[in-house]
Amino acid sequence: MKLLSAATASLLVTGTQALAASGAKESSGLGLAGIVFIAFIAVVILFQLLPGLNMFVDIVKGIFSSEAESRAQDAVKENKTGV
Repeated sequence: MKLLSAATASLLVTGTQALAASGAKESSGLGLAGIVFIAFIAVVILFQLLPGLNMFVDIVKGIFSSEAESRAQDAVKENKTGV
């Protein structure tokens, strides 16, 4: 019985190593699906970045413009509360 158990265990160990080995040749680089996925993510980031930069520039212009200061001073003079 010990001999049968040892033989079965040795066959299982070698069998699992043979099944775990990859028979496919190694490919280098990305496939077409990988390239399309990365391009899609890049386009999404680009289309989110441009409006964000545009809004940031408008905010900076609004902070440093003299028109915003004059409107703020007029609102204080007329005691308006932003409505």
